[in-house]
Parts: sequence; structure tokens; C-alpha cells
Amino acid sequence: MAIDPSTTAVVLIEYQNDFTSPGGVLHEAVEPAMSKTDMLAKTVRLANAARAAGATVMHAPITFKPGYTEISDHPYGILKGVVDGNAFVKGEWGAEIVDDLAPADDDIVVEGKRGLDTFASTNLDFMLRSKGIRTIVLGGFLTNCCVESTMRTGYEHGYEVITLTDCVAGASMEEHDNAIAYDFPMFSKPMTADEVIAELG
Repeated sequence: MAIDPSTTAVVLIEYQNDFTSPGGVLHEAVEPAMSKTDMLAKTVRLANAARAAGATVMHAPITFKPGYTEISDHPYGILKGVVDGNAFVKGEWGAEIVDDLAPADDDIVVEGKRGLDTFASTNLDFMLRSKGIRTIVLGGFLTNCCVESTMRTGYEHGYEVITLTDCVAGASMEEHDNAIAYDFPMFSKPMTADEVIAELG
């Protein structure tokens, strides 16, 4: 199966310093999964290959104003962890996209992500459809949270969804491995970065 770059978008979810970089609020939790696959380097290689092939590269950071006024006063679950850790505050280093994946001139930065599913609080679907995108390739954080939420909605919206098994990271290896083994095959075509690069060529 060849992947048509002209109808493909690589969607990079939350490659921000609070996840990716030493000193980031959530980095210690995801570092084991990142290291296991050399996730960041593989994502950089994939993004460069996608651009060279003519595919669209999109970045989907999550950001909040200081005080987290965009969400509930009483967050629970994963968003409580974000608030308690003071993560992803707009304008601060932790919310910035990691330098290794700084958006190129022709990349698209998806704005407005405040929750888990990239489709839910952004105009991602509008942009994909207006560009004639039929295939989305997903990587990022967290394997079983924002990546999985976006994957499920992309599947429901009728996109061909490819999820990158070696360009995702979870907060524990158990959660990470479980999502890849049991959830990804239900709602996507799991592939490695090298497999996608080969088919984009």
C-alpha cells in the first residue's frame, strides 16, 4: 500500500517541552517510552520525509492561559494532573514545541487544543477536508490519551488513520504497550515511522 502524499497529513500531537524535554513537568513520566523507541529522532526523520514527499505536516500543541480559565474550576483525571503540575501554560517554555520539531514555514500549527481529542476543540477537521486530506498519520503524546482520542475520532470521521507505533509515548510502559497492542489496531493501521517513510517515497 503506497501512501499518497498529496492527500496525507502527519499530525504531531503535543511535542512540547513539558513532555519532550528534561525539566518538562511531565517528561520523567514519558521518558522511558520515548527512549525505548528513540521516538523524537524518528519523528524528526518522518516529518522531514513527509515534507520532502509533499505531504502536509501539522502540529497540535495543547496550551492554556495562566490560571487555566478555559477549563473547569474542578478538573479531574488527566487534566487535573496538567493543572496541578502547571503544565502547558501559553507563553512559557514548557508549552513551546520542542526545538527539534520546530514548525517549518509550510507546516500548519493547529490552534485551540484545550482537551484530549485534537478534533474536539480545534478546526482540524475543517483544515483537513479543505485540503483534500484523506489519510492522517498520528504521533505524539500520550499514547493512550490524546493520540488515542484523536485516532478514534479520525476513524469515526472516515479518515484513513495510521498511528505510529514508535513515535508515541505514554506515562507508563503498561499503558503505552496496552494501547498499541489492543486499541490501535481497532481504530487505525499501526505502522512504524520507517514503514510510513518507505510508502511515502
